[in-house]
Amino acid sequence: MKVGLFIPCFMNELYPNSCMATLKILKNQGLDVEYPLEQTCCGQPMANSGCSKDMKTLAYQFVDTFKKYDYIVAPTGSCVTMVKEHYEPFFDDNKDYNKVKASIYEICEFLHDIIKVEKFDAKFPHKVGVHNSCHGHRALGLGSASELNIPQNNKLKNLLNLVEGIEIVELNRDDECCGFGGTFSVTEPDISVAMGKDRIKDHLDSQAEVMTGADMSCLMHMEGIINRNNDPIKIMHITEILAGEA
Repeated sequence: MKVGLFIPCFMNELYPNSCMATLKILKNQGLDVEYPLEQTCCGQPMANSGCSKDMKTLAYQFVDTFKKYDYIVAPTGSCVTMVKEHYEPFFDDNKDYNKVKASIYEICEFLHDIIKVEKFDAKFPHKVGVHNSCHGHRALGLGSASELNIPQNNKLKNLLNLVEGIEIVELNRDDECCGFGGTFSVTEPDISVAMGKDRIKDHLDSQAEVMTGADMSCLMHMEGIINRNNDPIKIMHITEILAGEA
């Protein structure tokens, strides 16, 4: 299979180690991975701000760039959700978009459901708390939302449990929002920060040394709060742990 690697624009600029860890994981699985240089932003910031015209331009650019791949894999749940759920009004049952929509996966979803990874060559002897981001957890089904009162399952934890030496801590509020929400954190900064502080406190109360997740935007939001408050916890994208980069 031919895999197109989609790297969100902010991760490309600010978190290159997570991006390279994503590539390493896919390569270690023997996959034929290509990073198309013509890729740009998926349009999520524009969508959050109501700039539909700009979003449409980026949506067509994305589909034209990635339509040739068997699978499209990205290290972020929110950008994948953007493509799968919010491009459709611009395409009117377009065959290229339908192919892209059916082919794009967040990397944990891809590893867990598509290629069904059974082991990682990685060690991480630390206490880890998993932040379940709203887009990944609810829109992509990376875990069971607590409000549904259904049997609990979590694809991130299932993958992390394949890492030698890791201890996943239990949180009091397992899938609560961190308060980032893109432009929400700009228009409602006080509420956003308060929600982020609550999320961090839950991890600290559970004695987590590291907070991880599948959405770097959420982790970036909380990393800013952690750094300002000098909280004794580290932020890491899940790909860095699975790739053995820690």
